[in-house]
Amino acid sequence: MPLRSTGSRTMPPDPVRHPLFARCYARFSVAAETRTGVAGVRERLLAGLSGRVLEIGAGNGLNFAHYPGAVSEVVAVKPERLPRRRAVAAALRAEVPVDVVPGCAEALPVKSEAYDAVVLSLVLCGVRDVPRAPAEVRRVLRPGGEVRFFEHGRGGGRAMALTQRALDRTVWPLLSGGCHLARDPVAALRDAGFRLGPYRRVLMPPTGPVLPASYCSLGTAWRPPAADGAG
Repeated sequence: MPLRSTGSRTMPPDPVRHPLFARCYARFSVAAETRTGVAGVRERLLAGLSGRVLEIGAGNGLNFAHYPGAVSEVVAVKPERLPRRRAVAAALRAEVPVDVVPGCAEALPVKSEAYDAVVLSLVLCGVRDVPRAPAEVRRVLRPGGEVRFFEHGRGGGRAMALTQRALDRTVWPLLSGGCHLARDPVAALRDAGFRLGPYRRVLMPPTGPVLPASYCSLGTAWRPPAADGAG
């Protein structure tokens, strides 16, 4: 589909830059679609969406092929230039209109209460300001709008929790583009004032060794309607 973001305008410097990780992730993420079942997770994540959708942390644009036809527009925000270029290429192949724009989760470059849904896909693990990102999601959602999330975070028993925290304090963020293992994305959404809908814990990959990054949450949350006094 044609994009509104393919002009030659001058772009500001990227707010986040992890060029080596971006190149590695581009290869790994494509392979993971079939080998670890991520493509099926994307289908469940996006099923039933409609109207205007904001996707934060669009990566290489692998979600774009899974949006249902009832979606009238997707605005996909990505801070880094290299994966953003790949996302633009994926947008051209999508069956719904997709506009790929620069920006970060803590300062979304869109108007308030402008979207029917926001999609978070492996985003909150890497943001620099965890409370700020869900607050921005709440700002841009219309009252009653929904968040679809697929996020990894803390999980397992005490030994795994200690391992996740130790990796977060040492090598993991350096090796994985600022990612953190021990965050709690569900709690972050709850603390931002969202009402949690159905969600479930899933392991990725679903078979094989359980790794520190295997513990994921897949589900829905809502911004309360304005009538509830929580606008």
